[in-house]
Amino acid sequence: MTQANSDPSASRPVYSIGAVARMLGVEAATIRAWEERYRLVIPARSSGHQRLFSRDQVEELRFIVRSIEEGSSAADAHRLLSERLDAPPDAGGTQSDVLMLILLAERDRYAADFCEYFLRTEGYDVCLASEPDDAERLLAERRPNLAVVELLIARGFELCRRLAADESAPVLAVSELAFHDEALAAGASAFLQKPLDPLQFVSTVRDLLGSSALTRGARVPVP
Repeated sequence: MTQANSDPSASRPVYSIGAVARMLGVEAATIRAWEERYRLVIPARSSGHQRLFSRDQVEELRFIVRSIEEGSSAADAHRLLSERLDAPPDAGGTQSDVLMLILLAERDRYAADFCEYFLRTEGYDVCLASEPDDAERLLAERRPNLAVVELLIARGFELCRRLAADESAPVLAVSELAFHDEALAAGASAFLQKPLDPLQFVSTVRDLLGSSALTRGARVPVP
């Protein structure tokens, strides 16, 4: 049985159940039903009782989804996962979608340059905002595919809520402080704590955009 630590690692992303559902093409109710019925992939809970999924757990759910797509029942898919939890992870593709636009709301210029460099290296376009008003304007004008929000920007949590409420793009919240619970409560799809690890950052972006090995091709009907 896998269970996330009640205090997720500060260096790793945590995902809300809504984000996981979108990434894998599965209803959130189905993920909850699997958790309750099979007790195999059990997320941590925030202080507000929200489910917090680790990246490893999203990979495990993706394995279940693929097994069902290939004809297994949900029970058999969970049994197969249980048998393979100790196996090395599958090697996935690394190529990201190109020309996707990412809105980066970051107050620190050095941090913004750091993020922009790695995003552009991966083939993404980036628009920068150092103030919340600029971020909302860019969201309306340019309709980015993803928003990365530093929660310590002016009115950071309010900005996170407003961008998430727009529902046009998922929000990845970042901060030097351990705001994972607060970020997900404000509508963020995932949270990363600074200092950002480049590989973790890019992998999380790919997950939320549906362009990683975690999310490509994963679609399954509700059982």
